[in-house]
This record gives sequence, structure tokens and C-alpha cells, in this order.
Amino acid sequence: MKIGVISDTHGHEMRWAKAYEKFFKDADMILHAGDVLYHGPRNPMLEDYNPAGLAQRINDCPIPVVIAKGNCDSEVDQMVIALPIQAPYAYVMAEGCRIVMTHGHTVETDADKDKMAAHLKADIFITGHIHTNVLEKRGNTVFLNPGSPSLSKREDKKSTAAVITDDKIAIYDIDTGEALMQLSLK
Repeated sequence: MKIGVISDTHGHEMRWAKAYEKFFKDADMILHAGDVLYHGPRNPMLEDYNPAGLAQRINDCPIPVVIAKGNCDSEVDQMVIALPIQAPYAYVMAEGCRIVMTHGHTVETDADKDKMAAHLKADIFITGHIHTNVLEKRGNTVFLNPGSPSLSKREDKKSTAAVITDDKIAIYDIDTGEALMQLSLK
């Protein structure tokens, strides 16, 4: 099993393309934790802001993409993305692993996330929204936030995405390929 995890692309086509080429092109599926196309009124538009191009790349992706709706995703985004943007969460089974993904703007505290993860019996609980990385196990659930490949709020501003395999979850710097965080699943 190999699952690519990304969030908060905010319309930056080439940041998606870089993550895809380096980490996702041989994945079994890609999970996107929301804020796909629109840059958001509080975020800057970077030079590669091209929501139409990003929508086309997602539509043409040969790997299944599952998307959870973010606070910046709208009805018009669904009109150009051929895949369902699921709300308020997406629930995926992958080789017996229960993965719950929600953007995170409606479950902001760890207590809220723990409660939702327990209720849905999540093995892995994925959020986005904060543009920073989280990778930790609490109880029986691994909590993952892949950060953002385009509008990072990390102190070092590294652009990030994650990969889930049978034995580990890793968060990578999409520019250098460096593993920034890892957690064993065995």
C-alpha cells in the first residue's frame, strides 16, 4: 500500500505537480485534505497560482484522488473538479486500515479530533487547514497533517506532503525530498 497525502494546495498547480512527480506517481491513491483551488482571502497568490491548471491535473490523474472539502472549497470548485469533494469528511478503507480525512476547520482541538476519530474508529485521522505538520499517535489513532506544499506556515517555510505505506508514515519536504517526520506503523 502506498497513499499520497496532500492538503492546502490553494490553486498552486506546480506545487501539486512537484509532489506528484516526487512522491505520488506510483501511489495506489492520493488523499487531499481540502482547500484545493482557491488561494483564500488571507493567503498570497504565488507565481504558479493556476487553479484551472490544477483542476485539470487532478481530473487527468491516473491515480484515484479522494478529496475532503476545505473551508476555501466552494460549489464552483466542484464544477471544475470531476471528482466529488466530500464534506464534512471522507472515509477510506485501505487494506483494512480505516482512514478518516477532514479539512480540520470544524475540528480544531485535539479533544475534538480524538472524539471524532474514536467515534469513526479511525486508524489514521488526517486533517489540513493549519498548513503545518502533525504526525503523532494518540491512543489507537495516528493523527496526520501533511502541511501545505504551497503556503507553508512552518517556521522554516518548507513545502510538505506525506506518504503512507504499510510500515510507516513520512512527511517530506517536496523540494529536497528530505523526510522531515516519520512514524512507524509496525
